[in-house]
Amino acid sequence: MATSLSCSASDLIPLLSGGANATAAAAAAEYICGRFDTVAGKFTDAAYAIDNTYLLFSAYLVFAMQLGFAMLCAGSVRAKNTMNIMLTNVIDAAAGGLFYYLFGFAFAFGSPSNGFIGKHFFGMYDFPQPTFDYPYFLYQWTFAIAAAGITSGSIAERTQFVAYLIYSAFLTGLVYPIVSHWFWSSDGWASPARSENLLFQSGVIDFAGSGVVHMVGGIAGLWGALIEGPRIGRFGDGGKPVTLRGHSATLVVLGTFLLWFGWYGFNPGSFATIFKSYGETPGNSFYGQWSAVGRTAVTTTLAGCTAALTTLFGKRLIDGYWNVTDVCNGLLGGFAAITSGCSVVEPWAALVCGFVAAWVLMGFNRLAEKFHFDDPLEAAQLHGGCGAWGIIFTGLFAEKRYIAEIFGGDPNRPYGLLMGGGGRLLAAHVVQILVITGWVSVTMGTLFYILHKLKLLRIPAEDEIAGVDPTSHGGLAYMYTEDEIRNGIMVRRNGGDNAQGNVGV
Repeated sequence: MATSLSCSASDLIPLLSGGANATAAAAAAEYICGRFDTVAGKFTDAAYAIDNTYLLFSAYLVFAMQLGFAMLCAGSVRAKNTMNIMLTNVIDAAAGGLFYYLFGFAFAFGSPSNGFIGKHFFGMYDFPQPTFDYPYFLYQWTFAIAAAGITSGSIAERTQFVAYLIYSAFLTGLVYPIVSHWFWSSDGWASPARSENLLFQSGVIDFAGSGVVHMVGGIAGLWGALIEGPRIGRFGDGGKPVTLRGHSATLVVLGTFLLWFGWYGFNPGSFATIFKSYGETPGNSFYGQWSAVGRTAVTTTLAGCTAALTTLFGKRLIDGYWNVTDVCNGLLGGFAAITSGCSVVEPWAALVCGFVAAWVLMGFNRLAEKFHFDDPLEAAQLHGGCGAWGIIFTGLFAEKRYIAEIFGGDPNRPYGLLMGGGGRLLAAHVVQILVITGWVSVTMGTLFYILHKLKLLRIPAEDEIAGVDPTSHGGLAYMYTEDEIRNGIMVRRNGGDNAQGNVGV
C-alpha cells in the first residue's frame, strides 16, 4: 500500500507569514493542509482500489482454473464416468465455498492467533479488516478448492459420491487451511512474514503454494488412491499395466490451456497488491511490485514451456511416440513446481525448474506402475512429486535481492543455496515437505481409511464396470445410438472394459 502523506499547518505558518500577519498565514496554512489532506486521501483510496481490483481479477483467473480442472478430468476418464467427475468438480467449488466461509478462512488467517491455527473471522465475522478485504477471502477460497480438485482426480472412476462430499468439506474446512496458516499467515510458525523467531532465520518461501496447495492435494489423493486400490482392469495378468485411456484428448488440451491461463492469477496474483514501488524515492522509479508481478508471470511461463518440451522428447525416447496428454501433464508439472519460487528466481532458473519437473513426473509415473498405484489424472505424481521438487528448487535458486524486495525485514536473511545464501532456506523447505506429508497423511489418510471401513469409499465392482454415470447419476453424459449401446453391453459381457472396446456405457 502507498505511504500516507501528511501536512502540518504549524510547519507552514512560518513559511507563509514571513514574520507578519500570523493570523492570515495560519488560515492559509489550514486551508492548504485541508486541501492537501483531501488529495492525499484520494491517493490512498485509489491505492486500495487498485490493489483490491488486482486481487479480484486474480481471483477470477484462479476460479477459471476450476473449469480447466473439470475439462482435464473429463477428458482423462472414460466416457461412462464423465458425469461423475464433472459433478465432483462442481461440488468441490460449492462445498468448499461454504466450509471455507464457515471455518477455513478463520483457521488460515484468523489473526491474532498462535502459530498452529487461526482463531478469528469464523463465518467472516468482524470483516473486513485494514489488513484484508473481501477480495482477499475470495482469492484464498479459490486456492482451497484448487487443492480439493487435485484430490478428486486421483480417486476418479471408482469412488462413491458421498465420499467426495465428505473429503471435500474436510479438506477445505480444516486440513488445507491449517497448512496455509503455517506458511502464509503472519502468525504461522514457518511463515516468512513473521516479525520474529523465523524458522532457520528465513521461514518457508512457498510463494503461491507448491507445498501448501499442490502437495496437500497430491498427498491427499495419494492416500485415497492407495486405500481404494487400482481400477478394475488397470493391471492385467502378471501385474502388467493396461492403459485405460481417457475418452477425449480434446478436453484434456482445452483443460490444460484453461489451467495455463488461470495460473497467471495463481502465481502473479499471490502478491495480493501491485501498487508498491521498490525505488528509494517514491515517484522516481519505474521499478516496483508491478515489475515483480511481470517477472513472476515470465518464470511461470518458462517453467511450463520447458517441462512440456522435455516431456515431449523424453516420452518419445522412452515410449517411441508423441503423446499430447503426456505433454499436457508435463506442462502442468512444470507449473506446479515453479509455483513455490516463481517470484524470487531469475527467468533462467525457471528453465532448470521445468526441465527437472518433467523428469520427476516421468519417474514417479514409472514408480506408480511398478507398485500398481492407479491415479487416472497422475495427480499425486504431478502435484505431489513436482510440488515437492518446486520447494527444493526454491531453496536452491532463490535470489537475495528478490527476497528482500518482497518479504522485507532483515536484508541479510537466507536465500538460495546455489546462489550463495547458505543452507538455512533449504533446511526450512525440507521441514515443510516433511510436515505437510505428515499432516496430510495423518488427517486425510485416516479419513479415507475410515470411509473405506464404513464401505463409503469405493463403488461396487458391477457399478464400476458399468460406469458411475448410469449407476449413480441417472444417465450418460453423451447420447448414443441403440446399436452403440448394444455393442457396449456385448463388450462388457465378453469381459472387455478398456477405452478402445467400450463405448462408455
